[in-house]
Amino acid sequence: MRNSTRAAVLVAAGLSAALAVFAQDASQETADQFVARLNKEFTALSLEASKAGWTQATYINDDTEWLNAKANERYLEYFSKAVEESKRYLGQTLSKDTARALDILRQGVSTPAPNDAAKRAELSKLGARLEADYGAAEYCRNEEEKKAGKCRNIDDLSKTLAESRDYDAELEAWAGWHSTARGSRANYQRMVVLANEGARELGYKDLGAQWRSGYDMSADAFAAETERLYAQVQPLYKQLHCYTRAKLQKKYGADRVPTGKPIPAHLLGNMWAQQWNKIYDLLEPYPGVTNLDVDKSLKEQGYDATKMMKSAENFYRSIGFPQLPETFWERSMLVRPRDRNVVCHASAWDIDSDARDVRIKMCATPTEEDLTTMYHELGHVYYYLWYRDLPYMFQGGAHDGFHEAIGDTINLSMTPGYLHTINLVGDVKPSKEFVINQQMKMALDKIAFLPFGKLIDEWRWKVFSGEIKPENYNASWWELRRQYQGIAPANGRTEQDFDPGAKYHIPANVPYTRYFLSFIVQFQFQKALCQAAGYKGPLSECSIYGNKEAGTRFAAMLSKGQSQPWQDTLFELTGTRQMDASAIIEYFQPLIGWLKTQNKGQQCGW
Repeated sequence: MRNSTRAAVLVAAGLSAALAVFAQDASQETADQFVARLNKEFTALSLEASKAGWTQATYINDDTEWLNAKANERYLEYFSKAVEESKRYLGQTLSKDTARALDILRQGVSTPAPNDAAKRAELSKLGARLEADYGAAEYCRNEEEKKAGKCRNIDDLSKTLAESRDYDAELEAWAGWHSTARGSRANYQRMVVLANEGARELGYKDLGAQWRSGYDMSADAFAAETERLYAQVQPLYKQLHCYTRAKLQKKYGADRVPTGKPIPAHLLGNMWAQQWNKIYDLLEPYPGVTNLDVDKSLKEQGYDATKMMKSAENFYRSIGFPQLPETFWERSMLVRPRDRNVVCHASAWDIDSDARDVRIKMCATPTEEDLTTMYHELGHVYYYLWYRDLPYMFQGGAHDGFHEAIGDTINLSMTPGYLHTINLVGDVKPSKEFVINQQMKMALDKIAFLPFGKLIDEWRWKVFSGEIKPENYNASWWELRRQYQGIAPANGRTEQDFDPGAKYHIPANVPYTRYFLSFIVQFQFQKALCQAAGYKGPLSECSIYGNKEAGTRFAAMLSKGQSQPWQDTLFELTGTRQMDASAIIEYFQPLIGWLKTQNKGQQCGW
C-alpha cells in the first residue's frame, strides 16, 4: 500500500484529526508539497467513500444509506477544506503538474457542498436518499399488488417496453416507471440549491458552469463545442427519425403515430427512448437477410453472467491488456440478488487503486445487450488499471467522455466477424442487404442516442442557472425532448410529475454530456486503432480483436489518465486535437444513402 501514516490517520482516527494536521502543516508547505499530501490523503478518504457507496448501491437499507451519507459528508468536508487551502497558492509561479492538479481539485466532485457543516450534512443525506429511492423504486397498479409483492421494478417494466408490441401495455409500463419519480422532486430541488451554493463558493457562477469548466477550455467555449458537434450529426439523426416514425406508424396507425409529429416516447423500446435497438424487429430493412440472434446463442450455449464477463475479459487480453485481479471476480455484483434491493444500473468502480480493487455492478441476464454492456464497463475498469500508478489527482479520464468511450470503442469491434470468431453467430457472407441491416442495428444504438446524450445536461445547465424554474421542471424537460429527439409523451404530463427523475443520472447527479462526447470520440478512437492495426477495409467492418499493436497504442493513451490536457492525449492517438464527428459519418455512409432513398416523399421533421 502506498498510503502514508497521515493517510491512515485520516481513516482510522477520523476526519477532524486529519483536518487539524492539515491546518498545522498548510502554512509551511510549498504548492508541490501541498499537492503531494492531498494525493495521499484523498486516496485514503476516497477508499472509505467508495466502499460506503458500493455497500449502499448493492445493499439498500436505512443503515447503508446512513453510512454512505456520513462517508460522503466527510469526503465533502475534506474537499472543501482542501479547496480553501489551495487559494493560498493563487498568483504563484507553479510547476505544470502542480498547476494542473490544483485546477483538477476544483472539479473534484460533481455535487460540491457549501462550506457549512449543517448544509454539507443535509446535502449528503439528500444525495443518499435520492439514490436509494431510485434503486428501490417499484410500480404497483394497486394496493393488492403491493401487499402481494407483485409490484414491478425497472427491470420488469423495461422488459415490457423491449418485448411487447401492445400499445397500451407499453404505455402502462412507461407511465408506471415515471410515476415512481414524483416523490423525488422536492429533494432534487433542494439539492440543486445546496450544490449551486457549493459551486459558487468554488468560484463558479453555478453548478452547470463548474461542470462545463472541466474540459481544458472555458465553460462558454465548451457549450459552443457541443453545439458544433451535434450540428455534424443532426442530419443523420433526422433521417433515422423519419424512417422510424414511418415504420411505427405502419405498426400502430396514423392516429397514434401522426405524420410530421413527435414519436410517442413509449414506442421506442427503451424507458427513456435513448436507444432504439430493442425495436429492430419493426425497423429491419431487409427481414430475414441477417440471422444474428446472439440472445439465442447465449442461452443455448449456457452463458451466465460470469461466462459473459470472461468473454469480455478475453477480448481485452487479446490486445495485450492484463488479466483482471482475482478480487474482481470475488467482489463484483453481476446479477440481481434475490434477497435485497440494489441499484441495478450498470457501473464500474475503482474502489482502491493501490490494491487493484476494481469492480462492476450490474444485474446481467444472458442477452446481447448485457454482453455489450459488460465489454463497455470493462473499458472503465481497464482505464483504472492503466492509470493506477499516477498520483490521485491524475487518476481520471483525459476528459470524462474519454472514460465512457473506451469500452464503446471495443463495442465497435464486436462485429459480426468477431461474434463468429467466438461462436455466437454463424458464418457471415456480407451483401448490400446485410450491410444495411447491420448499419441500421448499430444506428439504433449509436445515432438514436446522440440528441438524448446532449439534452440531459442542457436541461440541468438551465436548472442550475435558474433559467428553468422549479415550477417548470417537467414542461421544460419535455420541451427539450421534443426539440432534440422529436419525441413526446403519449399521455398528459403535469408539474405533479418529475419525469427527469426517472433517469438514474438525474437523482444521482451524474454529469451526462460525457456520454454524448463518448459517442463522438469513440469513432475517432476506432478509426485510429484500425489504422494502427493495418486494417484497410470499411471502418464499420473493422475489429481490433487479437491485434497487439492496436492494444499498445490504446494502452499508451489510457496510461496518461488526466495528467495532461485531453487535446494532447487525443493527438497522440489520432493525430488531431479536435473532437470531430467525421468518423461517424464515414462509418455510417452506406446507411445514410439508403435512408435518404427510403425517406423520399416523406414529411420528415416534427
